[in-house]
Amino acid sequence: MNDPAPAIPRSRRFSEDWLAVFLGITVLCVSMVSVWVAHGDELTQTAEQIAASTDKSEVKKLTKGAASLSPLKPWVNKPQEWTSSPIEALSAKGKSVVPGIVGAGGILLVLFAVGIVLRGENLQRFAGAFVVVFLLSVLAYLLASQSVIHHYNLEYALWALLVGLLISNIIGTPAWLKPAVRTEFYIKTGLVLLGAEVLFGKLLALGLPGICIAWIVTPIVLVTTYLFGQYVLRIESRSLNMVISADMSVCGVSAAIATAASCKAKKEELSTAISMSLMFTVIMMMVMPAVVRATGMDPVIGGAWMGGTIDSTGAVAAAGELISPAAGDVAATIKMIQNVLIGVVSFCVAVYWVTFVERNENSTRPGLSEIWVRFPKFVLGFLAASIVCSLIAGAATGGVFGELFVSASTAATKGLRGWCFCLAFVCIGLETNFSELAKTLKGGKPLVLYVCGQSLNLALTLFMAWLMFDKVFPQAKAVLNQ
Repeated sequence: MNDPAPAIPRSRRFSEDWLAVFLGITVLCVSMVSVWVAHGDELTQTAEQIAASTDKSEVKKLTKGAASLSPLKPWVNKPQEWTSSPIEALSAKGKSVVPGIVGAGGILLVLFAVGIVLRGENLQRFAGAFVVVFLLSVLAYLLASQSVIHHYNLEYALWALLVGLLISNIIGTPAWLKPAVRTEFYIKTGLVLLGAEVLFGKLLALGLPGICIAWIVTPIVLVTTYLFGQYVLRIESRSLNMVISADMSVCGVSAAIATAASCKAKKEELSTAISMSLMFTVIMMMVMPAVVRATGMDPVIGGAWMGGTIDSTGAVAAAGELISPAAGDVAATIKMIQNVLIGVVSFCVAVYWVTFVERNENSTRPGLSEIWVRFPKFVLGFLAASIVCSLIAGAATGGVFGELFVSASTAATKGLRGWCFCLAFVCIGLETNFSELAKTLKGGKPLVLYVCGQSLNLALTLFMAWLMFDKVFPQAKAVLNQ
């Protein structure tokens, strides 16, 4: 009988943050190499056609076609929209998407298995549990893709959370499933992949108006909400206060997880913030487009308003499209500009927590090295992916080839990023117990904090959108509405 493999000493194990960076960047590199090898010449020809064309519809068609050239994309898929039977979700345009769903699960299993091995943990227990967590994620996607549910934009994140909550609070999360319940590992890897989609060129397309809306309002709301929770509501847990404030003001779940790592928030505090975020996201993405239409608000201003306030990037794009294509583009771009603040906010929170909060609690000031220890390292992967892909997109052939190359390269990584987020939301549900959640919500102060902070966010963002696009830069609004 063979002796068991020796455990890796704790001091030599990789942290989840660095593993998320490693795995995310590896996936991006593999995707880019596959596109270059398989379709490099075709992309060059398409870039030349786009550069020579003056027909906007033709340019749009060529660009969309180039985005589908990723050889990995067919192997990363999700259930499609269905009406009467879930079986309909397993095919699209006469082709089965089952290989793509299985492929996505297989790729993610291999990726995270590598991480488990590098951390010196039990691979066999993880692999078996991961298959079940992935199947729960498939169920969440199936529920979200039903035609009526899809029409009302009740996204997979909500259903993934509900699936996990039902299991954890009715039968309890089985012990054998817990090795694959790794919320932060999944979402951190997904956020690194998200970085490749946040291109500075697109962010700058809105120019100063978009930057002002996203980067002036957000920190004002964050700081004001935190101070309100601390000195008016007197919330006992500073970390709960901070996570809710960041979740609501920056970009929802992604900011909440990054901030929770910086201030060492408890899991139930993170779950509280995320649960409220998802609940209000559903409400806002249905109500805000109706308000924009009822008031006759300009689509660009309405899109900027929704982009700066609705937490989820997917929900923002969907809500904007209900108004007009221009509103959808503006909303999604504003949200991407906000996403850049994830790194800035998490760093600032780490500095504040180490130099003020923990000094007050311990009566001693922790060393400055603690800031680096506390800082969520996966944010560096997010920024690196964003910078590299932005440089590539702005490079050759006036940026046309670079943009097409990045678009094709991220076609597959977007799918994997969605699966990573879905896995994470299922795990949040599996880790959340209503009795523990009730303790965090005791007295209703967290809910009051979120409502008051979001109300301030809605008012300031609307004012800034009106000021920027109607008074200071009206020409930008006219161009975007074309």
